[in-house]
Amino acid sequence: MRAAIFDGVGKPLRCGTLPDPTPEGADVVVKVNRCGICGSDLHISEDPIFGVPAGAVLGHEYSGEVVAVGPEARRVRVGARVCVLPIRSCCQCPSCLIGEAAWCTGMSIVGGGYGQYTLAHESQCQLLPQTLSLADGALVEPLAVALHGVNVSGMVAGARVLVIGAGPIGLATAFWARRLGATTVAVTASSNRRAELARHLGATHFIDPAHCTPAEVNAALRGAPDIVFECVGKPGLIQKSVEHVRPRGTVVVLGLCTAPDTLSPFLTVTKEVRIQPAALYHMRDFQICADVLDSGDVAPQAMVTDTVSLTDLPTAFEQLKSRTHQCKVLVDPWRAG
Repeated sequence: MRAAIFDGVGKPLRCGTLPDPTPEGADVVVKVNRCGICGSDLHISEDPIFGVPAGAVLGHEYSGEVVAVGPEARRVRVGARVCVLPIRSCCQCPSCLIGEAAWCTGMSIVGGGYGQYTLAHESQCQLLPQTLSLADGALVEPLAVALHGVNVSGMVAGARVLVIGAGPIGLATAFWARRLGATTVAVTASSNRRAELARHLGATHFIDPAHCTPAEVNAALRGAPDIVFECVGKPGLIQKSVEHVRPRGTVVVLGLCTAPDTLSPFLTVTKEVRIQPAALYHMRDFQICADVLDSGDVAPQAMVTDTVSLTDLPTAFEQLKSRTHQCKVLVDPWRAG
């Protein structure tokens, strides 16, 4: 099979040929239809903290069709249309048994979506509705990240929300916050390029980054935000979130920052701010996201700005490391190129 291969930190992805995977036990082989390029993949290619070995195939936002199953597979059959939770786990501990593989002590994050075929355990597979396109199925994973973030925030109907970051996770967070009852949702980012897209996804306001002061945010939301979602992952943004949120409000950290950061304990303590990290998701988040897409809500589709072949993936991947007009780029491993 053809795949884009990770050769190590600081090196570009390389298109090459790998053996087709063979399923054993309860594993299944997925013929990848679409895979999204995620910001965390960009970080993996530049930061050794993730520990991904050379020779791996990245890509975890993918959907496809099951084309082979191992002898112990019982739940997933050949022909099933699935998106895949990119987490390998023991499948036996209390966390795994309630669908929370992300908190299994033996869990590991796996990719494989930047190839024509990939291997997954049947427990990782979320069956997709027959009426949902596989291209839309590739949006389930990033939508689930944002849904989990909104769920752990404790947001209630009528909340005032500020989202910092207008990448796919920030936009998806605005989408879920409005859908789940926030009265006002302001989005801000490093530029105004995605202001219209943010409003399309559900934001009621887009705050110009040049004027993103607490006073400007409070004026837009008619009060300080009850919840601030930090969706970028750069040093200084948790502190900025604390400055914006109301006293006894909540800061949800969705951005994945691997660099050291600083935080003012005085302001955090005197405001009694709750800082809530949010990582990964529950399997039922995948089901909810698939059902919402299948229901006809097409707003998240607007995040997809391009689809590229495996041949074009290395170039597109490197371009996304710099400021670009792209938002969510999908990979079609079967497209000629």
